[in-house]
Amino acid sequence: MLAVLLALLTWLAAVPAAFPATLVVRVQTPEGHALPGAVVTVRPLESAARHAAPVHVVMDQVNRSFEPDLLVIPVGSTVEFPNSDSVSHQIYSFSPAKRFQLPLYRGKPYPPVHFDQPGVVTLGCNIHDEMLAYLLVTDAAWYGRTNEAGSWSAEVPRGRYRVELWHPRLRDNEVDLARELTVAEADRAELTLRLSRPPQPAPLANRPHSWDY
Repeated sequence: MLAVLLALLTWLAAVPAAFPATLVVRVQTPEGHALPGAVVTVRPLESAARHAAPVHVVMDQVNRSFEPDLLVIPVGSTVEFPNSDSVSHQIYSFSPAKRFQLPLYRGKPYPPVHFDQPGVVTLGCNIHDEMLAYLLVTDAAWYGRTNEAGSWSAEVPRGRYRVELWHPRLRDNEVDLARELTVAEADRAELTLRLSRPPQPAPLANRPHSWDY
């Protein structure tokens, strides 16, 4: 009987760790205003490396713009680049994470592009310089973008994590954009990341993007 009771107590002690908790990350400007459109990635520090499953997504071209203009995808994912515009485009990337080019086309003539290395991929058009988009390819277990309130959340197991931030308008020497935290017995853990310097100005004032605010 005593052995059964001890086993039950041991199981009850382990139950809280088995249920996920809500991790809330808020991103703010130096003035404390919400920063929408920021990319948040979360990696476990104690358990074995865990990667999100690859996905297949579409980044279209409409009205001489990428739609959507920022995607976050796991390593191993594929992206289709149809051109639904009324004019031809020639998409390219010179980024180390993925260098490729889709020669001048309309419609959907090319197969999806495979992204097998983590990193930021900057996309442009050789014909229309105002076209700009980003792909962030991540090996993180959880990822997403902040909403208009500058907030992002995910359900994660209890444990220790490293939270990192990326945004297209961050300055190169921006500091303190990664934090470590412990998600303990509470059902909710919160973290606020505040930029130390104002974001860079929008590159195209007459062509707003999803990461502008």
